[in-house]
Amino acid sequence: MNNPPPRIVVTGRIPESGVELLRAAGDVWNWTSDDPIPADVRDAQLGHADAVVTLLSDRVDDQFLAAAPRLGIVANVAVGYNNIDVEACTARGVRVTNTPGVLTDATADLAMGLLLAVTRRLGEGERLIRSGTPWKWGMFMMLGTGLHRRRLGIVGMGSIGQAVASRARAFGMEIAYHNRSAVDAETEQRLGAKLVSLDELLATSDVVSLHCPYTEDTHHLVDARALLTMRPSAFLINTARGAVVDEAALAEALHKGTIAGAGLDVFENEPDIHPELLSLDNVVLVPHLGTATVETRAAMADLAAHNVAAHLKGDPLPTPVN
Repeated sequence: MNNPPPRIVVTGRIPESGVELLRAAGDVWNWTSDDPIPADVRDAQLGHADAVVTLLSDRVDDQFLAAAPRLGIVANVAVGYNNIDVEACTARGVRVTNTPGVLTDATADLAMGLLLAVTRRLGEGERLIRSGTPWKWGMFMMLGTGLHRRRLGIVGMGSIGQAVASRARAFGMEIAYHNRSAVDAETEQRLGAKLVSLDELLATSDVVSLHCPYTEDTHHLVDARALLTMRPSAFLINTARGAVVDEAALAEALHKGTIAGAGLDVFENEPDIHPELLSLDNVVLVPHLGTATVETRAAMADLAAHNVAAHLKGDPLPTPVN
């Protein structure tokens, strides 16, 4: 008698190319609504799951794992995995994978887009046009800040941080960075990048761009003290994770002019946003679009599927976390 195919549960909508790869590896059940999967529906499916493909909005904790006694792998369709209790998974013998590499360029592009939008006041300009408010060109109308010869401070010099640095160099920016360790000498030379302490980076950068993972150590890394350390003319860009920034402290700093502006793709309590941020003109807000290109989302789903297929075959995982 043939054994039944392995059961693969996908907790949300992913690109069809990833689903097709999963179907070639097992019996797929996919929650295809844009609404979050109800806990009772999820748990009923987890009871039969050999593999689960999760999104960053899924919390994989002891309760999740207890509902999935057969589970062997959690493939997260994201580079970050702070939504997953990796220690709990490891204790149960459950593998965890993520999707690094394939989203680097899209996220770096979005960071540069936010940087340009906030320094050149593009959001304000578009709102002015759309409001129907009368306007005419003038020498001092909506003056922004140029980037040439300005310092970009990058917090977290992994692949995304390096990609942002490369793009910023094309704009003539000087690069400083803070990281747990120095990048290799060739990369530093290619990017013209200088390793500095976090306080020095905050105090001397014209733009601070966050690309660090979210951990206990980076929770509220940019808090009221950090914001006071920044220049009043400086801008903050966050395409990492929302809770790296103390959102209430940032709102107050933007309101008081402690810093000049911010561009945010991620928020501390998504999808909720600190209400004061919504009323400020010196912040550009976008709804977690860092990886939101057709090509990147397909590549992320495909990589998650390849991880599942490798696990089910007993092959090495392409991008293991634990």
